[in-house]
This record gives sequence, structure tokens and C-alpha cells, in this order.
Amino acid sequence: MTRLTFIAKNSLRNGRRALLTVSSVAVSCALLVTLLTLQRELTVPPESEAASLRIIARNKVSLAQPLPAKQLATIEKIPGVVAVTPFTFFGGNFRDETVTSFPQFAVDPARFRELLVEGKIIDGDYVEWVKDRTGCLVGADTVKRYGLKIGDRMRFTGTLYPCDLDLRISAVFQGTVDDRGLFFHHKLLDEATGDLGTVGTWYLRVASAEAANDVISRVNAAFANSSAEVRAETERAFQMGFVSMWGNVKILITSISSVVVFTLILVTVSTMSMAIRERFRELAILKALGFQRREIFSFILAESFGLACLGAGIGIGGAWSFWTFIDLQSLTRGFLPYFEVTPRIMATGATIAALLGIIASIAPSIAVGRMSVVDGLKTLD
Repeated sequence: MTRLTFIAKNSLRNGRRALLTVSSVAVSCALLVTLLTLQRELTVPPESEAASLRIIARNKVSLAQPLPAKQLATIEKIPGVVAVTPFTFFGGNFRDETVTSFPQFAVDPARFRELLVEGKIIDGDYVEWVKDRTGCLVGADTVKRYGLKIGDRMRFTGTLYPCDLDLRISAVFQGTVDDRGLFFHHKLLDEATGDLGTVGTWYLRVASAEAANDVISRVNAAFANSSAEVRAETERAFQMGFVSMWGNVKILITSISSVVVFTLILVTVSTMSMAIRERFRELAILKALGFQRREIFSFILAESFGLACLGAGIGIGGAWSFWTFIDLQSLTRGFLPYFEVTPRIMATGATIAALLGIIASIAPSIAVGRMSVVDGLKTLD
């Protein structure tokens, strides 16, 4: 019998306990990986390369406060601005839904094309959308989720605005970091609300990433001390502002993850202690046969480490497979556009499991090291 087969037989001699241990580690690792991925998705919004060229200007007082539409002429003249469009969140409910997960924005279609640089039209015609005031541009994820097609009507009940919308799908886009959004003519919203002469925010694209800070400063200065001061910021900074509204999600998820790790420690330590205590006589015989203390320690470490790694492999692999191949849009009702279990997160889970395997072997190893041959042989099975 080789040392490897000896370790394997000892690890699996009690099949039920080994199965429960591996299952516990697997479930804990899968839960840990899921929590870490959720934390990443909620606190680190996805960002495309083109996002560094886009700026959002909102009312300095509050995002809920509109801006005058006449600001457009001033923003267009600012050096470094390549394109600018109104960008107003409608926030209606689609069909009979009480909460619709995909956003709807009113924009200027003719100007918006220069901002959606990474998005590709995969169905329909962008020009047709520009011509049709009741038309809309819809993300591929939303089209797929609701089984829609070009020409279908999309009816929305207003929640933020006292009006409803009846839109027709003119084109479908894909290729952005979030292919769920819907865009329609701002003129249609103006007509439905009685032409208030306001917009929600301004969406800008600058000539280069280096010019972004200068443009932000110029936009802020252009409306300083006016009745509608603005706060311009990069698209990512704007997204992070929404993340902060969730509260300290990171601390909450970290706390839950800590409880999972602590529970995993209790499971592995208690299992290894029980397994080694049952084999005190066998270990005493090994000592009597001349096995060194470090060799016996290595047997215990290998057994604990092997069970932990086996469970981690099953749990992490299962979590990756589940979140990779599941229909995320249907599962989360469109709440999460992506749920990517990254290699870094998988490595973190594997590292924690490996460390727990090592930690779980410490107490049994110390107990065996202190045990004399005589005391070990007196131990009852």
C-alpha cells in the first residue's frame, strides 16, 4: 500500500461522514462564491471602454429636479463636446407589471447615435426609429425576455410622469454593457406632458478621455450661480452614485460571508477531530512502528486538505456552471443583467477552502503529537 492510497482509504473509511463533509464544504463554497459575485455586481457596475468618453450632467440639487431644455445650446458650444442629447428617465411599467426592471429613457434619436458607439443594431433600422416619433430602440435582452419583435407595440403606464406611452419597436441594439434599456423620442414625452421645457439629465460624449475633466469643469462653470446649476460627472461616477443608494451593501455581504466561513471552519474542524480521535490506536501503532511525528502530521494534513479541496472543487465548479448557463434574466426578472463568476472570485473561494483544510488539521495534529504510544493503545475504538 502506498502512502497516497493509505491517506485515501483513511479519508473515505467512513463513507457517510466523508460525503457529508464534502457536501458541507461544497455548499458553503458555492454560497461564498455566489455572495462574492453578488457583491461585485452590486458595487462594481460594468463599464465599457466608451464609458470613459461619456459624461452625465444632472441638477446639482437633486437627480429628481429637472433641468431647462434651453441649456442645450450652451452645452453644445463647450470645447471638447462631440455630442449631447437629453436623457430623461421615464420609469413606466410595461404591460401589467407593477415593477418593470428595464429602464426607459427619452432621448433625441438623431443625437443619441453618436453616444451609443459600442451598440450595434442587430434588427430593424435606426433611421426608421429617427423618423417614427412613436418608435423606440430596445435592447436585445429585453426583446428576448418578453418574446418581442420589430413592429410590436410596447405600452407603458406612467409612474413618474402623468402620462402613458404606446411605442412601436423600430430597432434592436446589442453590444453594450447592459442590453436591457429602451429609448424613445424626447419630443413624444414633451407632447404627452404638455411641453414642460425640461429634461431629466444631459448625456454628453467628449472627444477624448483626457478632455473629460476639462469638459466637466466647463459644464459646471457654465451654469454656476444660475437657477438650475448642474453637476457633471463621468458615466462611471454617476453609476457609483446609484450604488451608494443601496447603503453599505459591501459590509452586509461581507458579514454574511464571514458567517459562512466560520460555519465552514466548525464543520471541518469537528469532522477532522472526530475522525482522528477514532484512530488514536492506529496512530499509536504507527508511532510504535517508527513513523516520525512529521510523517503522521502530513497524513492528517493531507486527509483534511484533500476533503476540503474536493468539496471546494465541487462547490465552486457547481456555482460557476449554474450562474454561467442559467437564464439569468428570467431568474432575476431582469434585476441583474450579468452575474459573472470571475477567476479571481473562484480563486478566492479555493484559497479559503485550502486554508480551512490546513486549519482543521492543526488541532488533531497537536493532540496526536502529545499522545504517547501507551496512551494511544489504551484508547477504545
